[in-house]
Amino acid sequence: MPVSPSSSAQAAREAVAGRLRDLRRGAGLTVAELAEACGWHHSKTSRIENARTAPSARDIRRWCHACGLPDEATDLIAQSMNAETLYKEWRHQVRSGLKKLQESWSQFFEDTQLFRIYSSTLVPGLLQTEGYAGGLLSTIAAFRGYPDGGLEAARARVERSRVIHRPGRRTVLVIEEAALYYRMGDPAATAAQLGHLLTAGALPAVSLGIIPTSVNPRALWPVETFHVYDDTLVSVELLSAEVNITQPSEIAVYLKAFEQLRSMAVYGAHARALVVKAIEALDQE
Repeated sequence: MPVSPSSSAQAAREAVAGRLRDLRRGAGLTVAELAEACGWHHSKTSRIENARTAPSARDIRRWCHACGLPDEATDLIAQSMNAETLYKEWRHQVRSGLKKLQESWSQFFEDTQLFRIYSSTLVPGLLQTEGYAGGLLSTIAAFRGYPDGGLEAARARVERSRVIHRPGRRTVLVIEEAALYYRMGDPAATAAQLGHLLTAGALPAVSLGIIPTSVNPRALWPVETFHVYDDTLVSVELLSAEVNITQPSEIAVYLKAFEQLRSMAVYGAHARALVVKAIEALDQE
């Protein structure tokens, strides 16, 4: 059963907080004494030690100096910064635009050998066509109040996705059948997207599985969309933020979930039949 997708970020924050608390105790300082040495209210010390407030780089330097261990600051600052990148709100990520956000993952995609993706609601980004991606990203921009750069971002997404054709890459995707029926963009864009699934799913290095709505019993209920990159990172898409999970024990939970979801999917001709059924439903609208 997948745990809260923000728990890796919180665990990382708590690790930093715990280390700072150990430094204070090792120096023989009370919460109030540490606060006085750092020049802030004692409640701030408590909030930092209980991982309710993320310390700034300056806070950590003052803390370590007060404890007589200034050399500890550099590693703790790096650890704290890493903790804060695990949970990234979309509003902060799109400051440079949706196109830049797509491009920011390009090198990481190039460095990844195995992609494992599960989606309960959408065609995964690696298989999206420009029209479908443009409709989706424009909808996201409108909902979140961003400038609409959906078309440019869609082109960047499609360009980034060419990585699945590179030698040595393998892509395993599992989607719920219901995702085939959610419309992104105009009817022509939806039809083109479904047609693309028929060809992309036949690529030698791509495994496309579709979980039929009729599957019974289910080994696992539909969960949040997630991407597994090799065995080192799980990225989970929430409405307000992206959660990047690096904790091995939590990655293992998502890998277990992925295998259970994959076991319910159909492949090859059976999967293509589900896509064709969705295409035929378009003609009946």
